[in-house]
Amino acid sequence: MSATFHFADHEFFAAGEAALFWPAHNALLVADLHLEKASSYAATGQMLPPYDSRATLSELAGLVSRFGAKSVWCLGDNYHDDKGEARLEEGAASLLRSLTAELDWRWIVGNHDPGIGTHWGGRVFDEMIAGGIVLRHEADPTDGQPEMSGHFHPKLRQQLRGRMVSRRCFVRTNTKLILPAFGALTGGLDADHDAIAKAVGRQKTEALVPAAGRVLAFPLNGALAK
Repeated sequence: MSATFHFADHEFFAAGEAALFWPAHNALLVADLHLEKASSYAATGQMLPPYDSRATLSELAGLVSRFGAKSVWCLGDNYHDDKGEARLEEGAASLLRSLTAELDWRWIVGNHDPGIGTHWGGRVFDEMIAGGIVLRHEADPTDGQPEMSGHFHPKLRQQLRGRMVSRRCFVRTNTKLILPAFGALTGGLDADHDAIAKAVGRQKTEALVPAAGRVLAFPLNGALAK
């Protein structure tokens, strides 16, 4: 577990490409699971393999085991829509229920699932505060407190050896940390996009990319300079 970085005087481990392990709270943090996205699309005639929820939760369960986490905190857009909780397919539902029974599982409400409940276990919060850090779904540019959020699905896109490479990334300033989307079928927004720049405010901003047991930092000042 050598892929570490600091935010708001706390140490975090990058867990895979899109999760964080917070040793001080023995908690695994993820954002934007978007469970049941495939079934939501299927309802409109866009057929996708119906295994996204199971794949997402299986990956999350693997990280829980790897890091020995006792808590899982989900930073909003847990389901792709408000009906996704009831629609959760049997295999994924069974896995989720076993995870929430074993762990301190906390759902933070997102814009995609404002009516999320506790049908499969866990507890629901509009926001949380842990270690002096506010945990919410979408960054609040008017709040000067240290804050962790999701919502934007940041990705870093760079030209490498003649081809464009895209990787999920965290976006960090002195007071903001935006997590990438964890869900199996989630897309991404360029980490240097104006929407992210406005959300974090005019601060020095960088993309953090877990790679080969390290966390690589890339400056993101393009959008702020416009």
